[in-house]
Amino acid sequence: TTALKSGALRHDIHYWLGKDTSQDEAGAAAVKTVELDAALGGRAVQYREVQGHETEKFLSYFKPCIIPQEGGVASGFKHVQEEEHKIRMFVCRGKHVVHVPFARSSLNHDDIFILDTKSKIFQFNGSNSSIQERAKALEVVQYIKDTYHDGKCEVAAIEDGKLMADAETGEFWGFFGGFAPLPRKTASDEDRTVQSHTAKLLSVEKGQAKPVDADSLTRELLDTNKCYILDCGLEVFVWMGRNTSLDERKTASGAAEELIRGSDRPKSQIIRVIEGFETVVFKSKFESWPQTTNVAVTEDGRSKVAALLRRQGLNVKGLAKAAPAKEEPQPYIDCTGNLQVWRVNGQEKVLLPASDQSKFYSGDCYIFQYSYPGEDKEEYLIGTWIGKQSVEDERVSAVSSATKMVESMKFQATQACIHEGNEPIQFFSIFQSFIVFKGGLSDGYKNYIAEKEIPEGTYTEDGLALFRVQGSGPDNMQAIQVEAVASSLNSSYCYILHSGSTVFTWAGNLTSPDDHELVERQLDIIKPNLQSKPQKEGSESEQFWELLGGKSEYPSQKTAREPEGDPHLFSCTFSK
Repeated sequence: TTALKSGALRHDIHYWLGKDTSQDEAGAAAVKTVELDAALGGRAVQYREVQGHETEKFLSYFKPCIIPQEGGVASGFKHVQEEEHKIRMFVCRGKHVVHVPFARSSLNHDDIFILDTKSKIFQFNGSNSSIQERAKALEVVQYIKDTYHDGKCEVAAIEDGKLMADAETGEFWGFFGGFAPLPRKTASDEDRTVQSHTAKLLSVEKGQAKPVDADSLTRELLDTNKCYILDCGLEVFVWMGRNTSLDERKTASGAAEELIRGSDRPKSQIIRVIEGFETVVFKSKFESWPQTTNVAVTEDGRSKVAALLRRQGLNVKGLAKAAPAKEEPQPYIDCTGNLQVWRVNGQEKVLLPASDQSKFYSGDCYIFQYSYPGEDKEEYLIGTWIGKQSVEDERVSAVSSATKMVESMKFQATQACIHEGNEPIQFFSIFQSFIVFKGGLSDGYKNYIAEKEIPEGTYTEDGLALFRVQGSGPDNMQAIQVEAVASSLNSSYCYILHSGSTVFTWAGNLTSPDDHELVERQLDIIKPNLQSKPQKEGSESEQFWELLGGKSEYPSQKTAREPEGDPHLFSCTFSK
């Protein structure tokens, strides 16, 4: 279960099928998965995992690997300590660790093998294996040592192609009846890769999968009242429309199982998605997929399912109510790091003192460097902030300076380009309190307005200024300078208005006590040590309206953040 930025929960459900499981049990697992998804509100992505061909996602949950026990439940749970230690051999391919017959014919030059004997674990490194694979295999060796030998046994690495020089190599080959060169790897069934073929869309009707005629795959082909199978070779997706019943979903899953069983594709993975909660990978198979689709996610499905499961004698506490989605997305970044900020001035950059590093001007561009503790090392983020009124030359200069900083750090840093008005939540949490003033201080901006004869509107402390205050709390609050006129007000926000030493705060009728607290905090930064005159919407003083040039209409709707689109990854190729 993961929490999305909106605070809503997303679930991934995996069902795992052992290689010797019966068809009935595999079918039952598939059906139970559909029921569990329905119980969780019908929004989970469901994965069918087959022993030896598990998805990367599934394997990532188990560190460093899973080693399935032989036999069924009855034998799997007996303690085997009393028995004689059986020699076992495993092959490590990427993240998969697979049991192989203990025989010389299992070995090859491309993979890494682990031979687990009573007193010693051998890691045999095929001559064509990579450093990464060797490191991964070493974790598996350590895991076997801790799990099956109580951490008390020797470990030896055997290099493929090294002759019998050392005793351990001799000991290893002794288990196979002496050294003999390995044959070239023959293509076994294991290594037959499923050719990725063009995606075929099938609709499931009365339990049968029928091909859908279409020149290209588009979102419009999917009808909310039906289930579909999208066959992409290695991946087989089942798409379940919002308005389909539990039985139809179970039938569609059965049809997908049938499809891969019939065409003998043991490696194919089945991934089931529900309308409105499709994965990025699924959407990417379509030529066009609208940015937002309005799917009514009803909560009544939950209570129906909860009732159904209650009848089956299951405890369903907490299923019938869904957690309300929090409006503010959550920042996934450590906010205790170290921040430095530069303002771009022509071709150079000027370091800002700590007291000014969260005060930005709309006519300028800035570069920031943020370092914070990552999982295993310091992480660096280098970014540019481009003001709406900034000039083209300084935008270019900002990006090229930031790029040079990233290069000088041997590309260890992440680089971000941020535009005023579209800042991500992580940016605001790094700065915590953030102010945007009108105008600019850089030479580029000053020259530009002088040339174009634009009136100078840059913020001055003793001038007239109106700020809109927004944010979710002390560690994410912003004050944005807006035109000092009544039409800039909005009932969903609080404002600060100052002229010389006169300071007003204004609270819209739709604001909360939390919003009022933010105004006080921002006031301490913008106009410290001055007593403000609080105004409530509807009972303002005449002086307040006079400063704004008179009353006028203004909106009351909160300006919504654009919904976050899916991330897109682009690869760049350079011909020269």
